[in-house]
Amino acid sequence: MSKANKPTRTLYRDVKCAGTLLGLSVAIAAISQGAQASCTYEVANQWNSGFTATITITNDTGSVLNGWAVDWQYSGSNRVGFAWNANLSGSNPYTATSLSWNGTLQPGQSASFGFQGTSNGSAETPTVTGAACGTTDGGDGGDGGDGGDGGDGGDGGSTGDGVFRVDETGNITKDGEVKPVQCGAWFGLEGRHEPSDDPDNPSGAPMELYVGNTFWANNNQGTGRTIQQTMDEIKAKGINTIRVPIAPQTLKTDDPQGVSAVFKNHYSVRSENSRQALEDFIKLADTNGLDVILDIHSCSNYVGWRAGRLDASPPFTDKDRDNYDFLREDYSCGTGGPDVTIHPYNEELWLDNLRELAGFSEQLGVNNILGIDIFNEPWDYTWAEWKTLAEHAYAAINEVNPNVLIFVEGIGSKTSDGTQIPNGDPDLNPNWGENLFSMGDDPLDIPKERLVLSPHIYGPSVAVQPQFMDPAQPECEGLEGDAAGDAKCNIVINPPLLRQGWEEHFGYLRDQGYALVVGEFGGHLDWPNDAAIRDQNRWAHITPGVDREWQNAAVDYMIDRGIQACYWGINPESGDTGGLYEHAYDPRTNTAGWGEWVGFQEEKWNLLERLWGN
Repeated sequence: MSKANKPTRTLYRDVKCAGTLLGLSVAIAAISQGAQASCTYEVANQWNSGFTATITITNDTGSVLNGWAVDWQYSGSNRVGFAWNANLSGSNPYTATSLSWNGTLQPGQSASFGFQGTSNGSAETPTVTGAACGTTDGGDGGDGGDGGDGGDGGDGGSTGDGVFRVDETGNITKDGEVKPVQCGAWFGLEGRHEPSDDPDNPSGAPMELYVGNTFWANNNQGTGRTIQQTMDEIKAKGINTIRVPIAPQTLKTDDPQGVSAVFKNHYSVRSENSRQALEDFIKLADTNGLDVILDIHSCSNYVGWRAGRLDASPPFTDKDRDNYDFLREDYSCGTGGPDVTIHPYNEELWLDNLRELAGFSEQLGVNNILGIDIFNEPWDYTWAEWKTLAEHAYAAINEVNPNVLIFVEGIGSKTSDGTQIPNGDPDLNPNWGENLFSMGDDPLDIPKERLVLSPHIYGPSVAVQPQFMDPAQPECEGLEGDAAGDAKCNIVINPPLLRQGWEEHFGYLRDQGYALVVGEFGGHLDWPNDAAIRDQNRWAHITPGVDREWQNAAVDYMIDRGIQACYWGINPESGDTGGLYEHAYDPRTNTAGWGEWVGFQEEKWNLLERLWGN
């Protein structure tokens, strides 16, 4: 989610897109023997440290082929990490066997499977052998067979049109049936900010799903709450989709901030590591009939929400925030001084992560991965920069899995170097991730049937915007954030003005047939009550409830425009928003209640039921 509406000062650093795709290389190795089927090996993409490839088995005989198995071996450093549309075994040599649905090939039919691997700068083209191919060694693979054009990977290995699509009216479908997206975010795996005085992990960033059951609750007995219990409860309330934020480090099994030693869930529900927790969550959601949207939420579990770009570097937008223990000026995903810890991230690493997420459907044996939200709130890019990256992301995901949707968020109104970004009326400032104004004249080159536009919108509980200022206070015109609070400005929620901004920023695209799912909205209904103490003090002069007005206006607009949304969040640990569950924690009276959930926030559920038409 976003903690601020935009950078409030110029950040002096270069803005550039790092780590471009090094190139596209296509090579084919083929073996074919008269009465045998033929097998081709195609390198679809390669980059510095890896590649994706496809093996296709074509039944060239006059008889039905029932089941197939193929073998191959690399002579150099290439190794396979994971595969889709086949059962993979071995470790150089490798064997792949058919699945239940692609093993029977009528004469003239083909089956394909794909895989992603690592390399040391060059992708090999090994010989493919096996009974289905013939047993000849095929020499060095040569260039036999036509191998296709090596483009974006197409629908290789899939049957039919896939599972998730967008229809001509902009509605999301699953297996050809319209699927209403009734969604909430369940966060924690992207990393949280530990206080500097934490006895075990000071200023850490553990990647652990909040489950409402901490190890210290009830005299170390825990609360007894489980993920299954929560899934039962939210499903009964109407949620059918969960947005799951992660960081690149979440995908590792041995990151120091992703292992059990730094976790705070009760031992009865504690995961071994963040990667295992993610996989287990996806599989359990699938068992419960809940679809998921996987969200790369930052470039680093330490940098977190403030990133805005793949190679984000300090100074960050919150560097001067007062009474705040969670600054991250000593972490970077790009460049930094001697006292800065760098978690390198760039386009190449990002595309690798997207391919890995896309492979989960096959790897985990699930069909509930609705989409991949490619990067959270990319406010620090121009539209041209973000458009290029999003198109590369689609190509990478589609190489691996043609059955998932691509969620693309909007940008901001100003980059960290001060570049102004068009957003329509300059007096109606968009939230980070909200601005899709330029999409109308310069649309994404991504098929509509695979694309979901996913802006983020927030009210004063998260970001006090200039358009919230009271017209009766001319001295407050143009103020925002903490400056507005320090000036004792009042906040006025003006629904027609809000609608004008939303329409310019993204709503107009609904008329063009695009799928729109607001990726985040929410907040403390009684803000500034329940907020951090610094916000309670700064905004003590206003009457609580302005965010309630804002959220109702947002729901009214989304109903009118046929826009669906994911509420932030299901769990209540966000200081900016709370959640759909009540939180025992109070920053003044019950700090030990952190992480303990105590029933539903029914008023928020009522908002969602209204949005869902219930």
